[in-house]
Amino acid sequence: MVSGFFALLDDIASLMDSVASMTKIATKKTAAILGDDLAVNAEKASGFLSSREMPVLWAITKGSFLNKLIILPFAFLLSAFLPWIIIPILLLGGVYLAYEGVEKIYEYLVPHKHKENILEVVELTEKEIKALEKKKIKSAIVVDFVLSIEIVIMALSTVVGKELLVQIPVVTIISILATIGVYGIVALIVRMDDIGYKLINKKGAIFKKAGWLLVKSLPLVIKALSILGTVALILVSGGIFIHKIHFLHDLFNNIPSIIGEVILGMLVGIIALIIVKLYSKIRKLIY
Repeated sequence: MVSGFFALLDDIASLMDSVASMTKIATKKTAAILGDDLAVNAEKASGFLSSREMPVLWAITKGSFLNKLIILPFAFLLSAFLPWIIIPILLLGGVYLAYEGVEKIYEYLVPHKHKENILEVVELTEKEIKALEKKKIKSAIVVDFVLSIEIVIMALSTVVGKELLVQIPVVTIISILATIGVYGIVALIVRMDDIGYKLINKKGAIFKKAGWLLVKSLPLVIKALSILGTVALILVSGGIFIHKIHFLHDLFNNIPSIIGEVILGMLVGIIALIIVKLYSKIRKLIY
């Protein structure tokens, strides 16, 4: 009886050790995606009245947790009954990430026409403001759903082949950490200017300098996150293909991994962008 109890404790300790080690590996694998996640969500959570920023961000955060609650059971079912499909889904996700990264570079480098926006000063009623707010929250949650699928599948790919008792806690922990981490940092980013103005209004040169630094840094932080997010998309995409396709792994084996990931991520993204552009032109000719 006693020996059986201690054997059970040993099994639990071994399981927890496996969960901890695999969570560390999965965190490293998914960390690169979070740069783009931060940039996208910081943009989606901004543009509201100062008094509404935190309630709106909290609504988006709750939506993000609900997204994970929907995605995780499906991911575990696929892993349990169709484990072979995880890698193809991951590769498709890699194509999407590469396309998104290259498209951002294309939009920046290639001049194109923008629709002229005629700005009108319109006073909205409280009902209209709330409706507009709900629309932006819904849009942000939809974007989060796509990003959440990427994070969950990426985390799951690191524990494919492990027992479900390891897969479930590892992927769940990563999902929770990603949500808390991303939206916690987004909360700090969108409040940077408000914190800055509060410091500016305080007495003392140090407070004023710190306040102006925060206010002026906000657009630079958003831009830096956007750049880092674009680089991360390409690197993650290239890494997926190199590590999941043996032929490509052998092909790029003799060069530094980061260079191989950039090259492959760019190539996949360029091909995907060309296909999308051609499809768009053909569709316009037909319709």
